[in-house]
Amino acid sequence: MNTELTLLIILFALLLWLGWRNYTLNQRIHSLTESVRRANDEKLPQDLPQLEELSNAIAALQTRLREQVEAEKGEHARLSAVLEQIPDGILISNAENRIQFANPAVAYLLEKKADSLVGSTVAETLRHHQLIEVWQKCKQSGEMQSEVIEVPLQQRFLQLIAIPDQYAPDGILLLIQDLTRLRRLETVRRDFISNLSHELRTPLASLKALTETLQDGALDDPPAAQRFLSRIETEVDALTQMAQELLDLSRIESGKIELNLQETTPQKILQRAADRMRLQAERADVNLTLDCLSELPNIQADVARIEQVLVNLIHNGIKFTSTGGTVTLSAEAGSRLIRFAVTDSGSGIPADDLPRIFERFYKADPSRRSGGTGLGLSISKHLIEAHGGKIWAESREGSGSTFYFELPIS
Repeated sequence: MNTELTLLIILFALLLWLGWRNYTLNQRIHSLTESVRRANDEKLPQDLPQLEELSNAIAALQTRLREQVEAEKGEHARLSAVLEQIPDGILISNAENRIQFANPAVAYLLEKKADSLVGSTVAETLRHHQLIEVWQKCKQSGEMQSEVIEVPLQQRFLQLIAIPDQYAPDGILLLIQDLTRLRRLETVRRDFISNLSHELRTPLASLKALTETLQDGALDDPPAAQRFLSRIETEVDALTQMAQELLDLSRIESGKIELNLQETTPQKILQRAADRMRLQAERADVNLTLDCLSELPNIQADVARIEQVLVNLIHNGIKFTSTGGTVTLSAEAGSRLIRFAVTDSGSGIPADDLPRIFERFYKADPSRRSGGTGLGLSISKHLIEAHGGKIWAESREGSGSTFYFELPIS
């Protein structure tokens, strides 16, 4: 962030320096023109040898000035192109508090038309009172000002940096950066650390309690010892699953995961996933059904990975479905694709959360009632896309959810 800001300030300074150079160059040309005009008005004798020397000098100066002007025009154009292409918003205001320059990015960030910004007042352009206050503080103090502001209506976090214009009295350079994605990632990171800490603490505390119970004499009671050892195995499996999810995501995102593609039937993959999750469904008193009676074309897939995706989706369906509810697995053939679906009769997904459920670490359930790291859907998305397919969800809060993914037919 600091490096980017430094580069932008340098670009600003270069742009303004070129403007100042252009201004001083024009002043010099104007002064020289006036001197020649005055000399002409004095009606000097035309046979003076100095006149030819002066004429040659003026011609040479004219050539150098033309070359210098063209070079500076090129530099100015290149810098302007850079400023117009960068994703951060840039404004330059003058002594009359009006906008002299605005790049396309600032029009997008402020939700305005680009051609309406130049010439408008700073207050009309910025609108938000906190943004205006930063600009005013910079103008009054003559020092750089910076502040991060939340704009609730746009659901954005904007950073405004105001810098005094050294080459124009009372001019201000304004840089507006969209920090929304960074803030969102920071929130997701904090939530993930909090969730992971909780998910680790629970099985570790359980393991400690079970171990202490065994040490206190439960080992002498074989049936009790067997129950405790079984629970220890369950907790260790949960920890192993969490570690595996983290490793899987790391490998997938770094491109190190390899797919073992083979020809198989959609029914076979659905049946394998259903068999793996049937016991969990029975324990939760949720009906797990398989609706795939017709013959479907074969697909080329890594069976274990697609099964992993289905298990993730079934697990989520069971987790968010009340006692007596249903989770249904199905598949149907299109012209070139097989569409798989996992439908549950659970609580559904809020509309605000639906676009984000495939983000890593994101959990639509802010409480820890549901458990898990929030990585399952992100891993599923990466695996389906690695197969050349796509995955999405449809849901209405209170009316259940359906997760779809499509894979190419062999």
